[in-house]
Amino acid sequence: MPCPGTVHARAAFDELSGERQWLASRSRDLLRLQVDVAAIPAPTGGEQLRAAWVAQRLAESGLRPTIDGAGNVVARVNGERAQAPVVVCAHLDTVFPMDTELAFVEDGNRVTGPGICDNGRGLAVMLLLARAVRGRVAAFARPIEFVATTGEEGLGDLRGAKHYFADCPRPFAVVAIDGAGDERIVNTGLGSRRFRVTLRGPGGHSWASFGAANPVHAAGRAAAALADLRMAGGARLALSVNRIGGGMSINSIPEMAWIEVDARSTDVFMLGRVEGQVRSVVSSAARAENERRLTGSAALTFTLDRIGDRPGGETPGDAPLVVAAMEATRLIGRSPELATASTDANAAMCLGVPAIAIGGGGRGGDTHSSREWFDNTSASAGVERALTIVAAMARMD
Repeated sequence: MPCPGTVHARAAFDELSGERQWLASRSRDLLRLQVDVAAIPAPTGGEQLRAAWVAQRLAESGLRPTIDGAGNVVARVNGERAQAPVVVCAHLDTVFPMDTELAFVEDGNRVTGPGICDNGRGLAVMLLLARAVRGRVAAFARPIEFVATTGEEGLGDLRGAKHYFADCPRPFAVVAIDGAGDERIVNTGLGSRRFRVTLRGPGGHSWASFGAANPVHAAGRAAAALADLRMAGGARLALSVNRIGGGMSINSIPEMAWIEVDARSTDVFMLGRVEGQVRSVVSSAARAENERRLTGSAALTFTLDRIGDRPGGETPGDAPLVVAAMEATRLIGRSPELATASTDANAAMCLGVPAIAIGGGGRGGDTHSSREWFDNTSASAGVERALTIVAAMARMD
């Protein structure tokens, strides 16, 4: 007997043929919407301008958006229904600082510029889906809630998604729309731990105080040792020192240095052991620097702070949401690919809520750089897939 996910995906695909045709006819309008939202600065922690713009677009679609305590924009279709909602989310923030020049170059179907995919595409698709389902409320057994989240990138640590899922009634299913693409289905959430190590010493003149414990030397030793760190266990662990800094001038022994460490794994137990391993490596590096310092000079010290904790999780491949997403992918003529990544869906998965992340159609690349690009060729297929997945879950009573 077919899985309910398959049955409802096929039914939704057929029932919404008119909406799918409407979405396909709006491909260029959607691209314009994508450029417009990407042109609004939204660094992590500074998403207010973009949030207000998204709220206005949702209001123009006949919804009643609100902004919650984390700055998320929230709007519901079928708001009077009591069933657990299907949540569609897309993150507002980008990796680019507020003063980044948000200029976009259009060449036929291709647009280049910061954030055009991540997450200009996701937000634009979410807004168009809200318009598409607004007129089909009677067809759905469940409400659909649209959420534009804050703090997904960098040190945002999924702030908006964590707040929303902790504060709202348990959703029935969650579909995060992030970037481009129409084949991948992220059903495994990649967890991470992030640390900042700060090393402090007495400092001094590079000649007169030579021999004093040097925090930069210790930071370098720690970074090299962390690069070589291998932890036993069945799951893969990716651990990187991705930022390092310190010092005041070329002719001064620094009083302070720091490194930032990113560790990722699908195994929560592996991630739980990482902090102890990082502390052990840094302690050894600090001890080595202290052992060579001038007799009688002050010892170097360090602190280790956790600055990020992204939970992991998984929505099994046979869950109705994943099955529906795979069937919807086939229905648009693509081959589904299950994948692992870190997205807003993590915040739902870790609570046991069925959740996936998908692209919003089209193709893209050079993400998180000024060369970021999006190709709109045949991009409407991905939007039709997203609509089919959301509608399939909203049909389930």
